[in-house]
Amino acid sequence: MDSLPITHRYGKHLSHARFHPPDAPSWIADIDNPYLHGVLAPTTREARYDTLEVIEGRIPDDLHGAYLRNGTNPRFRPKNRYHWFDGDAMVHGIWFEGGQARYVNRYVETKAFALESEAQAAIWPGVLGPFDFSLPLSPIKDTANTDLVAFDGKLYALWYESGAMVSLDPRTLETLGRETFGGALRFPVSAHSKVDPNTGELLVFGYGDRAPFMRYGVVRPDGRVHTTDITLPGPRRPHDLGVSASYCVLHDFPIFHSEAVFQKTGKRVPLFHREVPTRFGVIPRYGTDADVRWFEFEPCYMLHTVNCYEDGDWLVQVGCRTDDPVIKGDPRDGELASMISFLTLQAGLYEWRMNLRTGETKERSIDRTNAEFPTFDRRRMGHKNRYAYLQDIPYEAPATFDGLLKFDFETERYERYAYGEGVFGSEAPFAPRASGTDEDDGYVLSFVTDVNDWSSACLVFDARRIADGPVAKVRIPHRMPAGFHALWVPA
Repeated sequence: MDSLPITHRYGKHLSHARFHPPDAPSWIADIDNPYLHGVLAPTTREARYDTLEVIEGRIPDDLHGAYLRNGTNPRFRPKNRYHWFDGDAMVHGIWFEGGQARYVNRYVETKAFALESEAQAAIWPGVLGPFDFSLPLSPIKDTANTDLVAFDGKLYALWYESGAMVSLDPRTLETLGRETFGGALRFPVSAHSKVDPNTGELLVFGYGDRAPFMRYGVVRPDGRVHTTDITLPGPRRPHDLGVSASYCVLHDFPIFHSEAVFQKTGKRVPLFHREVPTRFGVIPRYGTDADVRWFEFEPCYMLHTVNCYEDGDWLVQVGCRTDDPVIKGDPRDGELASMISFLTLQAGLYEWRMNLRTGETKERSIDRTNAEFPTFDRRRMGHKNRYAYLQDIPYEAPATFDGLLKFDFETERYERYAYGEGVFGSEAPFAPRASGTDEDDGYVLSFVTDVNDWSSACLVFDARRIADGPVAKVRIPHRMPAGFHALWVPA
């Protein structure tokens, strides 16, 4: 282990210490930023392994498909203060078939990636700003590093700030280029756009700093596209989209920056406006701005929804609610204090109900456990689900995934598996068993990295018995840094 003095206040935790693995870029050594060290330290290595070693248990014969995860891996020294969301997109994939597994990881080669490759240096300043409107393409880099969606036989990488839909080969992860569906999709698309498995439709949204501040659309499997602009009071930062069988739910949270300050300084300083209600806009699947019905709730923020469903006259949305997204930073963090405090995930399962007939609203806390990055059996999207799989997150920053949780919405109880001291996991999608019919008849997968020896693996769990531990542990021959969102794609 190539150790450095632990100078950061999170050094009391192995994952947060100021140290870096031997294969990390050398330029991170003198940057005291917790998002460049420990399990978050980037890698620039791309690799392919046609056969992976199973070091514990055995891969189920009926596990057939791909587990894919996006994430952030900066290649060059940042021009400015580094934010965890700034790094270049790198997708890791493991494919299962017949009890065997293979692995590939590759960078997503966006237009910005190509320009920085030519310059061999960082060009854009990062999301902390200040923005530079003289730069090519955009004032900050569209990295496509946040999410993945599989639609109509293709794989797409998406960016949380809304950007290009970057098409990838789902078998090799080779970058194929930007997708606009023949020019019909004319706006940038946000991460957490979704595919309805029941209809095959791609449901998209995007947002920006200039009017129209939000856009919504549906891409049919035959390539036809429906879009509409959405009226908002100003620029917002929604992160997800709710999807029920007949409607979508648009998010307007009371956390936004001052347009005047942004125009003057080029910096977005988000503030939580506690006097402003949270609003959810319910739009019919093929509706327009005129069809949106807005429902008001207590001020809050939410990164990720679990699911939405219709219950008689009620539309129900379940997600991971954050009471106060702007936690006071520690002054010892200096210029990084606001970023570190904002990335301290504190979220619990929560339910919002909207009566589409009367306009009545109800809301309640389901569970206060600090858990995020939810997944569930996607065959249940838009319909009531019993189970969700989440990551157990300590009340610390940088946020790390310490354990896998299975939540039962009928009993409102968790089942937990701890990854182990110094072992950190990834968002864990559900992979249904081919012959299974029950909602938890299948597997849950998580990439893990052990910072004690920098080893990485893929864990395969029986979804019905999470607490029993993995039924298979598949060795990844090189280190995988922590990442963002993941996806299971059936073969």
